[in-house]
Amino acid sequence: MTSTVMLTGITWDHARGYDCLAAASRTYADNTGVDVRWTRRSLQAFADQPIGSLAEQYDLIILDHPHVGQIATSGCLLPLPAPEPGVTASIGGSAESYVWNGETWAYAVDAACQMAVRRPDLDGPRPSLWEDFLDADAYRFRAVTPLLPVDAFDTFLTLVASQRGARVPASRDAFVAGDRGRIALQVLKALYRLGPAEAVDWNPIFVLELLSTTDEFACSPCLFGYINYAGPGFRPHTLAYADLPVFGGVGKRRGILGGAGLGVSARTGHADAAVAFARWVASEPVQSGAYLEGGGQPAHRGTWNAMADNPRYQGFFKGAFETMQSAWTRPRDPWFPGFVDDVCEMFPGFFRQDRDPDAFLADLNTVYRHHTGRHSGIRHHLERS
Repeated sequence: MTSTVMLTGITWDHARGYDCLAAASRTYADNTGVDVRWTRRSLQAFADQPIGSLAEQYDLIILDHPHVGQIATSGCLLPLPAPEPGVTASIGGSAESYVWNGETWAYAVDAACQMAVRRPDLDGPRPSLWEDFLDADAYRFRAVTPLLPVDAFDTFLTLVASQRGARVPASRDAFVAGDRGRIALQVLKALYRLGPAEAVDWNPIFVLELLSTTDEFACSPCLFGYINYAGPGFRPHTLAYADLPVFGGVGKRRGILGGAGLGVSARTGHADAAVAFARWVASEPVQSGAYLEGGGQPAHRGTWNAMADNPRYQGFFKGAFETMQSAWTRPRDPWFPGFVDDVCEMFPGFFRQDRDPDAFLADLNTVYRHHTGRHSGIRHHLERS
C-alpha cells in the first residue's frame, strides 16, 4: 500500500524501546498506509530530556510518567481520548500513571517495575528478606545492584515504600520519614558494599548484560526488568525474574513503577493519524503480536495473562507478576523531575564518602522543601498500610 501519511517518533535505544516499535510500524504501514519513522535516544536522555523540546520535532514521543505533571502544565502534548474499557487495560497502574487532572497524556505501551533477577543455572541461596543483605555472610548471594544515581534513588524509594506505614512524600516538610529512610539507606549501602565500587556507574542494562554474559554474579535483588534477557538466544545465558525481597514481618513488595507511554505532540500536523497509531500500539492484539514479537515489553494485562505459561516468556511474565501488580507510582507533580535531578547528584557521595544516613536524609529533605516551596499541594502517593 502506498504511504499517504508519514509520522515521526522518538524512543530510546534498546531492543525493548526501538525494535518493537519499528516492527509494529511496519505492520501498521502495510495495513493503513501510515508510515511511522522512529529515532532513537539514549536511556539517560529518555529520563532527562525535556518533553517540550521533543514535541517540537516529533509527532509521537515515548515518555516516562514522572514527566506527566510538567507535560500537563506546558501543554506540549495533546490530551488523548480516554481509553475504552478493556482496550488498553494495563497491568498494575501503568495506564493510570499517564492520567493527570482527569486527562490522559499518553497510552501505556510498556510496563516495568523494579524486580529481582537471577541466573537459573547458577545454584545458590536466594535472598528473600532485605535484612539478609545486612548479614555478615551476605556475600553468599553473589549479588550485584545497579547504583547509577537515578537507579540508586529508585531503589531507595522501593525500599522506603516496602516498609509498613510508608508514605512518599511523607509530609509537607519531609519527603521521607527519618526512621524509614534510615533503614532504606542502610540496606542500600549494604548492597553497594556487596558489589564492586564501579556499580555506582552501572544502570540495569549493564547489570543484566553482566549476568547474562559472565558468571561473575548470580543475581540482582532490585532493578528494572527487561523481557529480552528472559528469552532464549538473546544472550548466552537466560535470566529469570522473581518477586522482590520483603522486610521481615511486613511481607509487602512495593517496587516503583517504570515503563513507558506513547504520547502525541500538540504541534503535530497529523493529530488524528498519530492518536490512532498510539491507540493501536496499546491494544492487546498488537501488544501480544508484533510489539511483543519485536522485542517489546507489553503493558497490556491481557498479554501478561496470555503469555504467563508460554515457555519463551515465562521467565518474565510469570516470575514477577505480583511485584508488577503491586508496583507504585512515583510523584508526577511538576516539581518532581527537578527534585530527582538534585538528589541524584548526592548519591555518589553517599556511597563513595560513606556519608551518614541521617545527614544524607536531612539534605534530601532540604532539597525537597526547596523544590516544593512548602505550599504546592503535595499529594500522598502511597496508602498507609
